[in-house]
Amino acid sequence: MLFGLDGVEIGLIIVFLCLFGGILSGFPVAFAISGAAVISFAIIASLDGSGLLIHEAIDTSTQAYSDVLAGGAHPDSVSHFRYPDLPTVGVPVFPQGWEVALDRNISFIVNRMNERVLAGQSIETLLAVLMFVMMGITLERSRIAEDLLTTMAKVFGPLPGGLAVSIVVVGAFLAASTGIVGATVVTMGLLALPTMLKNNYSPELATGVIAASGTLGQIIPPSIVIVLLGTLAGDLYSAAQEQRAQEAGCSDALTYLGEAAVVSVGTLFQAALLPGIMLALLYALYSFGYALLKPHNAPPVRSEESDGEIITKSDAFLWLLGAPIGLVAATILAVSFNVAGSQSTVVDSFSDASQAAMLRTNVSEQCQQSMIDLHGQDRWDSAVAQQQEIDDAGGVQQSRALTLEELAAAMEEKIDNAAPIGTGVLTMVVLLGIVLAFARGIAPSADRRPLLIGGIGVVLALAIDILVIGPTTSSGATFLLLAIPVALILYGCRYAAGLLGQNQLLRVVFPPLVLIVAVLGSILGGITNPTPAAALGAGGAILLAAYRKLQDEEKSGRVILMAAFSVLILILIGVNFDLRVSRAVVPFEDWVAYFAAQAAFLFAMFGILYGCWVLFRGGVLTPVVRETAKVTSMVFTILIGSQLLNLVVISFGGEHYIQQFLRSFDNELTVFLIVMLVLFILGFVLDFLEIIYIVIPIVGPVIYGGTMDPKWVTIMIAVNLQTSFLTPPFGFALFYLRGVAPPEVTTGHIYRGIIPFVLIQVLGLALLWLFPWVVTIVPNLIGA
Repeated sequence: MLFGLDGVEIGLIIVFLCLFGGILSGFPVAFAISGAAVISFAIIASLDGSGLLIHEAIDTSTQAYSDVLAGGAHPDSVSHFRYPDLPTVGVPVFPQGWEVALDRNISFIVNRMNERVLAGQSIETLLAVLMFVMMGITLERSRIAEDLLTTMAKVFGPLPGGLAVSIVVVGAFLAASTGIVGATVVTMGLLALPTMLKNNYSPELATGVIAASGTLGQIIPPSIVIVLLGTLAGDLYSAAQEQRAQEAGCSDALTYLGEAAVVSVGTLFQAALLPGIMLALLYALYSFGYALLKPHNAPPVRSEESDGEIITKSDAFLWLLGAPIGLVAATILAVSFNVAGSQSTVVDSFSDASQAAMLRTNVSEQCQQSMIDLHGQDRWDSAVAQQQEIDDAGGVQQSRALTLEELAAAMEEKIDNAAPIGTGVLTMVVLLGIVLAFARGIAPSADRRPLLIGGIGVVLALAIDILVIGPTTSSGATFLLLAIPVALILYGCRYAAGLLGQNQLLRVVFPPLVLIVAVLGSILGGITNPTPAAALGAGGAILLAAYRKLQDEEKSGRVILMAAFSVLILILIGVNFDLRVSRAVVPFEDWVAYFAAQAAFLFAMFGILYGCWVLFRGGVLTPVVRETAKVTSMVFTILIGSQLLNLVVISFGGEHYIQQFLRSFDNELTVFLIVMLVLFILGFVLDFLEIIYIVIPIVGPVIYGGTMDPKWVTIMIAVNLQTSFLTPPFGFALFYLRGVAPPEVTTGHIYRGIIPFVLIQVLGLALLWLFPWVVTIVPNLIGA
């Protein structure tokens, strides 16, 4: 043994030193990781070939080992850490020689690249990274951050620490629209830091809040970290639970757990929403509290600019608060009492299959005992009783085709139970009604007649839907009946949009807010997965940036607005009409809707291409494409390099050695705490990408192979990784901010400024540890 250390331990030290040296060498990280893999393998192979690396493995031929297995221990759980008294035998770290290990690594890396980079199941999700990056860079180039900072400073500036609070708000807003740390920190550093220093803000508070708020994009969806981590976590959780089921004596994880061992990126987006908002609130509360304790270091700043419109408290309460809340409350009550709901008469032509028992009971004796230990005797007894009832009834009833009489009866039942108000009509009038109410509250002195006409249209649309439109009314007839009310509503909303556009806050916040709601709403609502949502976000960002560019050039942006409106029309047609023209009989109204949808689609595509041309002509599109290619190529190159490094660790038994050490602890929370501490420490020297692709695959089989909720585990890791951007000496947010800070702001100011925010992130981790429902409540509510 060299230096009294186990050969595997020396191999792990060599890998870490090579990786650390490669990062410090100045080479791009993506290539430094690959180089570290090649160099570390060569060093370990040469030492092993010289007989200097000896691994003390448990001697499986001894009686003591056999006695441990006879006592009920699983072979995978028997390690030198758990049973230190077992006899060992010295073996090379490459039992069959480094040549065989190299051959296996080359074969494995080709298969792994095909699975995870080129054509595997995860490649579709990884494509979302490219489009989210493009979305973020496009919005950053459209100067959205500059407008947001200016506007939020006016809103929150008069408060103690108001500028710092505005930075947090803008950081959270940009996190949900861009999700790119570098762009957010640099932009806020250039725009906000000089203003904060000019208004006598402490350099520590100013730099700390800018750096910390810029990292919110790593946890608030759509987060690139969650996309990458979630793709990996899904594979790790599935494999780990399958292994856990086999160790328990069960055939698969579905039998053992009673549910599929699946975790998706969309579910993780849902889980990350509240933790991200919680961190933003903690940052804002700290900034406000700091200003109260040290008002001279964070004074209020009053803006002399005003929109000129005086809004009384009664108008603000009635139209900006009361009316929207009343409309939403009325909608909830209408849905709850079946006054509003689906009016669809579509029935399934097949019967439902009967439900199986909550747990599979036709299992081996060992699996049965394991399932009882996991679920409890009461749940097992209930499953047995359910299965007995199913067997007595003739077994699980399969789905079958319904007869014409059954179909007619099912349709008649749907017609009788249909709600008086359709969900689509109610949603439309409520949203447009809120627009009218906001316009009335924002501009109380403006002409009220157009808004009143729009309100009459809202009432008329509801009345027609209740009195005339029924479940059997065709889509074409519904369109004609609602044409006049909708025209009145749109007339009022067009006037309302002009009033709202005169308000600086709404003019700046509304366009990106619509894009955020469209992207996140489609993911969080379970409508689509992250990849199509990212495509929607990228296209919307192009339209938004192009419109902003045309406005700066004092040119009309009507084509862009019409393209965005075409997308809305396309969605409405798709929801209300059956566009499947391959059916045997297609009604005339569906043909009209089909061609209208085709026209809307073609015009929307023309608008996106026109937006690309506007950005290209203005010199925006080229750097956007270049930066997108640079960031995504870096991510995928790091992915490939990290696979090489992982294979090196696997080849000499390093991965198995680390997992044995972690499994030697009986309490899985203790294991997870150790992993979290290691990740926190590694965050001082490694970027989140290296940690995700190098460390997580090693420890993942252990932390995802227990009883802990995989959503909670993944979000805890994501919040922990967020601190890697702030912890010196290699916190990337600190480098970004140092590069744009004025000369009077020193590195010491930045380092001292981020300490409270690192502690806040640790506090956030502690809160998520103590209250895991913060992570799980949103996915549980949406999935219910």
